[in-house]
Amino acid sequence: MNRSDRFRAVVLFLALGMPALLQAQSPFDGTWHANLDQAKFSSKPIEVSLQNGMYDCSSCNPKIHVKADGQDQPVSGQPYDTISVREVDSKSVEIVTKKDGKPASEQTRVVSDDGRAMTVKTTTHSESSDQTVMAEATLTRIGAAPEGANATSGSWRIDKVGQSENGLNVTYKSDGDALSMSNPSGESYTAKLDGRYYPVKGAYFYDSVSLKRIDDHTIEETDRRDGTVVQVSTMTVASDGKTMTVVSKSALSGRTSTYFAQKQ
Repeated sequence: MNRSDRFRAVVLFLALGMPALLQAQSPFDGTWHANLDQAKFSSKPIEVSLQNGMYDCSSCNPKIHVKADGQDQPVSGQPYDTISVREVDSKSVEIVTKKDGKPASEQTRVVSDDGRAMTVKTTTHSESSDQTVMAEATLTRIGAAPEGANATSGSWRIDKVGQSENGLNVTYKSDGDALSMSNPSGESYTAKLDGRYYPVKGAYFYDSVSLKRIDDHTIEETDRRDGTVVQVSTMTVASDGKTMTVVSKSALSGRTSTYFAQKQ
């Protein structure tokens, strides 16, 4: 599981300014609060294995295959450049990721006594601040662990995710044909609605963003990391301006989830 599947604890709610209405407030302007209790997570399975001293994430893209010896192992194509995996006991593991030697995330995975459920707790660090986002997810087993493997192995479906408040709020402000985004964890950008890519600050998951207006209440946002598209999201504000629906698809894993937010 990785941050490319958004089990990572940061959900994106984006906005646009409307150049045709330079003096009018965009329906996206303001602070939005995500309600993860209403989220519809992808049913596509997360497939991982810890066996014979090796950790594999076959549902990751690129796939991960490293030693599970508690030491930093190099990986490529991820939001991080090293990962360490430590088997705590037969039903739990600890995973730490780093970027340029700095902690990107710490995660624990613990399987229930009956082996049917797994609780995943993740602490995600900001690239440019001391803020951390805490998340806890509950997953249901849909594929048995291989013989002799750690109980965290197998195929899993995300059922529920909870997240700390600083990972649920995001603020947008339009200025002419540009839109600025910021959140409490330190991520921010300013981008024009012209389909071009603009830099993102404070995020490991993506480093540039492109915004394109579909209509007055809908935009499409494309996220890239190191020049590769990692996620495409469609954000729609309801006609009453009070709620936003975000349909987000990972370009790497093919997982599509739907999120909802309320204007504060």
